[in-house]
This record gives sequence, structure tokens and C-alpha cells, in this order.
Amino acid sequence: MSVLLTTSTPGNGVLSRVDTGLVSVYLNRPVRLDLILPPGYDASKEPFPVLYLNDGQDLERLRMTSVLDSLYHQNAIRPFVLVAIHAGDRIQEYGVAAQADYLHRGSKAGSYANFVMHELLPYLRKHYRITNDPNQSVFAGFSLGGLSAFDLVWHHPEVFRKAGVFSGSFWWRQRGLNDGYSDDTDRIMHAQVRKTKPPKGSAFWFQTGTLDETDDRDHDGVIDSIDDTLDLIAEIERKGFRWGRDVQYVEVKDGRHDPETWGQVMPQFLIWAFGQY
Repeated sequence: MSVLLTTSTPGNGVLSRVDTGLVSVYLNRPVRLDLILPPGYDASKEPFPVLYLNDGQDLERLRMTSVLDSLYHQNAIRPFVLVAIHAGDRIQEYGVAAQADYLHRGSKAGSYANFVMHELLPYLRKHYRITNDPNQSVFAGFSLGGLSAFDLVWHHPEVFRKAGVFSGSFWWRQRGLNDGYSDDTDRIMHAQVRKTKPPKGSAFWFQTGTLDETDDRDHDGVIDSIDDTLDLIAEIERKGFRWGRDVQYVEVKDGRHDPETWGQVMPQFLIWAFGQY
């Protein structure tokens, strides 16, 4: 394991580490991990709950360290380990593992899933005190990284039971808009949810912003980002999940498709995922 930098915030704050020791065979590249360890991590011998986060290179823009320090100070969340995974070829590595989109984007999403399951998890469990309890394991991401996070949680409930999706790319489709596209059949993640067995005991948190984009392909006055997310939630509910109990949705007025907006709602997500019982 190679740790380049270890820093801490004043007092009994969180501890940040940069880990460059993981080289992925599946992705054919080194993978940088930024870890934020909770107060008391070094003094504890117990495994901690864990949040895996796609697009980990955006931690600074998310103001994640200060967000966590504030929540810990308020005793609003349980201590957990944050594993921020830096993106590589995100257009190809993020997506739906079972199927690339109509332009062959997401062609390495299956490799990314294999990296997570067979390389990332064993590496982290060897070097850090993190739980292997799926009920205490959360995966989250933004935009394409959110699509990837949802895909991983939906298909691997034996490992992760909660997903956080910020402005998820649920428009991901198998047919171009001018090639006979239909919302009913061509959105890849919606079709995956319809045709697969629902993951028992899972829960999902979604966020969109009213300024995520301007596209409105069905001309109903609602941008596609919101329509696609609400339609996916409807598919999830048809699988037996209940709004409010198993599914949470946050719509940010004037929220944009950027880390600054996602950082504003990050406390709400973290309290949902790791709130004190």
C-alpha cells in the first residue's frame, strides 16, 4: 500500500489519506483512492461502515471534509469510512455493466464492476478497517457515476444495500432519438430494473436539480433529468419498494449539474445513509 499524504483537520476532525497502491488488471491502470477516515478511527479496532464514491477527484469541490466535520460535530451521523475512487476513462468505465449505450459508451462498465468486486473490495478490506456487512455499505456517484453506482447496488445486494444518485444519467439509452427511440423500451437502466429480480432489503436516494439541463425530449415542460429519474423511481416502486421508506427523492430548485449543487445536498444524503439511530 502506498499512502502519499495524510492530513487531519484541527482538533478531533476527520483524517484524509491518499492511497495510490492499487493497480487494476481489469481497468489496466493505477487507481487513486482518497480516503476520509472518521474521528477515532486510529483508536478503534472495530470495522466501520463505508461509503464508496465514484468521481472521487471532486471531493474538494464538494467540500466533503468540512461537510463531514460539521456532521460529526453535530453528532448527526455515525462514523464511517469514505472511499473516493478517482475516475479514469469515465465515459467508458461508468455506465450499465450489462450493456453499452447506442454509441458504445460504457463499453468498460463491466470491467469497472469487476474491478470494484474483485480488486477494490479485497484491497480495502486488507488495508483498512471497513465492514463487509452489506447493510452498512453504501455506493454513490454523480451523473454517469451515479448511473454506475445504482447499477452496482441494484445487481449486488450481497455487497451494497444503499445507493446515492446525484443527477443520475438515467437517459442512458440503446437507441438514438432519431432512430425510432422510445422511452418505454430504450432507456437501459429502466429496462434492467423491469427485467431483473429486485434486490431484497435495498434502499435508494435520488437527487436532481431543476437546472441540471435544458433538454425536454417529450416537450412536457419537465427536463429529461427529472423525468428519467422519476420514471426510474416508478419502476422501482413497481418492484415493491416504497416511497419514503425505501426510496427518497430530493429536487433542488435552481440546482445545477455540478459538484457545488451536489455538495449543498450532501449533508441530507449522508444523514439518510449514516444517520444516528
